[in-house]
Amino acid sequence: MVQGAQPVDRPDGVEPDLVQQAVEGMQRPLFVLDTGFRIRYANPAAVPLFQRPGEDLVGMHVWEDFPRVAGTVFHRAYVAVAQTGQPRTFETLVPRTGTWWRVDVFRTDAGLVVTMEDITDRMRLQHARDDAVAERVAAAERAAAAAAAAERAGRHLMMLGAVSQTFSVLPDVDAAVTRLAQLCVPLLGDWCLAGVVEDGRVRHLGRAHRDPARAAALHAFAEARLARARSVDTLPPALLAGEPVVLQSLSPGDAQQLIGDPASRAALAELEVGALAGLPLFARGELFGVLVLVNGPERGPFSTDELRTAGIAARRVGEMLENARLVAAREQMAERLQRSLLADPVHPDHLGVVVRYRPATRGIALGGDWYDSLVRRDGSTVLVIGDVMGHDVDAAAAMAQVKTLVRGIAYDRLEEPADVLRRADRAVVGLGGQAMATALVARVDEPGDGPRQVHWATAGHPAPLLLLADGTVQDLVAPVGPPLGMGWSGPRVTGCADLPAGSTLLLFTDGLFERRDEDLDAGRGRVRTVLAGLVGAGLDELCDTLLARLVDDRVEDDVAVLAVRVPG
Repeated sequence: MVQGAQPVDRPDGVEPDLVQQAVEGMQRPLFVLDTGFRIRYANPAAVPLFQRPGEDLVGMHVWEDFPRVAGTVFHRAYVAVAQTGQPRTFETLVPRTGTWWRVDVFRTDAGLVVTMEDITDRMRLQHARDDAVAERVAAAERAAAAAAAAERAGRHLMMLGAVSQTFSVLPDVDAAVTRLAQLCVPLLGDWCLAGVVEDGRVRHLGRAHRDPARAAALHAFAEARLARARSVDTLPPALLAGEPVVLQSLSPGDAQQLIGDPASRAALAELEVGALAGLPLFARGELFGVLVLVNGPERGPFSTDELRTAGIAARRVGEMLENARLVAAREQMAERLQRSLLADPVHPDHLGVVVRYRPATRGIALGGDWYDSLVRRDGSTVLVIGDVMGHDVDAAAAMAQVKTLVRGIAYDRLEEPADVLRRADRAVVGLGGQAMATALVARVDEPGDGPRQVHWATAGHPAPLLLLADGTVQDLVAPVGPPLGMGWSGPRVTGCADLPAGSTLLLFTDGLFERRDEDLDAGRGRVRTVLAGLVGAGLDELCDTLLARLVDDRVEDDVAVLAVRVPG
């Protein structure tokens, strides 16, 4: 043993040389400390740890002579075992050498015995396994995060698609912005207000809250804001300039300071506000509405993805609101133009005349149907109804030309209806017009000695119906000529029928009865049935009821009706 080591009692039968040989031959370091923590013995495997010659080690203090040990896990373990007598085992890394050691410390009569085992290879293998597991966990977390992000992105894309579909399907702007608020909650925020701006003020607020229990409070808040929204000038300047306003952290006091009127503040007190984003529904330099998203404190600030999606939705809706405003303006202008082309009917003393016109609901309310009435210089009343193909500006322009031609020709000469149509057809073709139109011209003479009569001729137009005072409905049938604009050189025929007292003559365009999924005869049969049930009704009621029962809200074609009542 190292010089200076004290002999230790051995069990009977164990030779000291054998013990010494075993300890000296150990591959694992072993050393012994006395009660003063001085080295009493170190086997050859332990000597390199101290970086001192073996003969110099005995008597050296383990942390005074080796300061790097002071305060380390070695120091604490030696002291603890010396004080308690309880063995201690620990594993530690020696940074200076990069070696991992398993250290066993126990107290004996000879002193503190310390044995050490180099476990560097095992620890490296363990660390490699741990790193591999950590990488698998991290990879799984990254995959889960990517899947969650993809799922969120998918829901955001579906929401944007639903926004576009909403404004393409719903003709009612108020209903559309209400649906917009519903689409935003809870995907983009806890609650939402979507406002429509018209004539410089917020006119309507769509609203939605993720918590049904707070719907009443949100409704009260929205109504209070609408009552105060006299002008958009009260909105933040950034919104008026087309820029969003985002407040990612709001306390209840902050939220209350944003609201001026007591009614809105009282309603807001029941709504949780932790973050707010206001986005303008903006297009071409004009504010068409406002989208307000609010999160409660639990949800916290808006994410980048939520704000990005909200911004895209706001831009799309702004553009769609602008388009809707332009379409509405064009439709109003078109309808005014259409009605200006359809003059009020004449009111001869001996006849009652009522007209109705309903434009197609698809596209601009501008079409080719028309009606007309005039009193000629001989006192007879001329009635005209017609239909130029198409439902656009070109059809309306063609209708105006054909109507003017027919009206002028019918008034200029006291001719039969067939002659009026023949000359009108010749004029349309001769003047280079491209229009093709169906038309019916009827003449009702002044009362005479005999029964009053109607004379009519048709150019491809549906035949008129006659409602008698007893409820009988007659089809007034006469040979039908080709439409105007074809240059027909063959004969056109004028039909003639009596108009008994109290009877009603009904002229109409095919939009009243023609349906894609129905035979034409069946459609005319429906008109006859409804008309028969209106015997005794006034002309206004008769026309309104016909349209209400025969034409639904999805009008695919213009409808014109002209009704004439013979006094009873």
